[in-house]
Amino acid sequence: MPQHSSHLRTDAVAIWTAGVDAVRPARLFGSVADRLRSLAASANRVLVVGCGKAGSAMAAELEAALAGELGKVEGIVNVPEGTVRPLQKVRLHPARPAGSNHPTEAGVDGADAMLRLLASAGPDDVAICLISGGGSALLPAPAAGVSLADKQAITKLLHASGATIGEMNAVRKHLSRVKGGRLAEAFRGRRMLSLIVSDVVGDPLDVIASGPTAPDPSTFADATAVLRKFGLTGRVPPAVLDHLKRGDRGEVPETPKALPVTVENVVLGRCEVALQAAEAEAVRLGYRVLNLGAFVEGESREVAVAVAGIARSIRESGVPVAPPACLLLGGETTVALGDSPGTGGRNQEFALAAAVKLGRDHLPGIAVLSGGTDGEDGPTDAAGAVATADTLRTAAELGLDPAESLRRHDAYPFFDRTGGLLRTGPTDTNVMDLRVILVR
Repeated sequence: MPQHSSHLRTDAVAIWTAGVDAVRPARLFGSVADRLRSLAASANRVLVVGCGKAGSAMAAELEAALAGELGKVEGIVNVPEGTVRPLQKVRLHPARPAGSNHPTEAGVDGADAMLRLLASAGPDDVAICLISGGGSALLPAPAAGVSLADKQAITKLLHASGATIGEMNAVRKHLSRVKGGRLAEAFRGRRMLSLIVSDVVGDPLDVIASGPTAPDPSTFADATAVLRKFGLTGRVPPAVLDHLKRGDRGEVPETPKALPVTVENVVLGRCEVALQAAEAEAVRLGYRVLNLGAFVEGESREVAVAVAGIARSIRESGVPVAPPACLLLGGETTVALGDSPGTGGRNQEFALAAAVKLGRDHLPGIAVLSGGTDGEDGPTDAAGAVATADTLRTAAELGLDPAESLRRHDAYPFFDRTGGLLRTGPTDTNVMDLRVILVR
């Protein structure tokens, strides 16, 4: 078994990478390729729409599956700028800069083009919608009376408040012309098949990318309640509050609570698949595995403290599993930034918080990796970070205080200087976060 921090880091990265590789579209589309070909063969036209960080790879795999029917295909998919590639029939539309989670005018243009395409459907046309994580920001279409600037402002406020993805989407769906099932409402053809790579705990169809092709159980009243919960009713743009209040009064139609049986949603990829592949790789490398599943939520640093305690128990007591051990967990935590945020993301904060909790006395023999499976973590160029004993040793040599960096939510500069950042670039998938903790 490896005995040094560098070996632990190498193994942690290998295990994390195996998990991410298992949920790339190239691995996922084989399960639906025959069905896609059958659907296309029976159609007059195949209209392709969609959004998300996996959109480019999903569209490429769709074209490969429909190689014999490409003459029927036309479409547009909103994706991050850095993932655009030339395809034969589906136009990949750059809807936002890489590393940004905020809607843009380019995203609105793409959404409007999708609505026009779906509205043009004839009775023998079918639609295929490609949805993956990040789709909420990539597919903006503000409701009448609400500007893009208004949407950008409320998105930033919700992010800074530490709102969960479900809470954020309850608001965004009620300020949109496409979210909350409204994209599916625009289609008048024979059948719509929505293929989904989930980045949400539990894979709720109405929450992934704000559910553009799923019925929406949330209401205008729920959206208003979210604003009240985080004390935002006096801080949001007036047009946002006015639109939600009008919806509360029944002056604006609710999002659809049911959709036709001709609309079908299929989840192709999820965090559990990544965890299973990561577990297999860890076993291959000689570790005993404790897989805590994909339902981990909460404040990032608080979850990290709990996980650090488990890692210490494994090392010192062999409980709940004897070392050499690999602790795996998925899910998606949040970070409440407060008034003076630094630079980083929830995964970098997780790794830093675990390192601070373990300290120089207990971190030796342990590696903590936390990374976003999409290759992004907050507004940075890193997927996350890896913390080992070498991290704290280097920090001491450089005069860096990890506890102070954590207090300021400033994990990125800390890991940048100590060599702990996990940089992968876009991964063409997104199934929340994957964390690997190794104990020798």
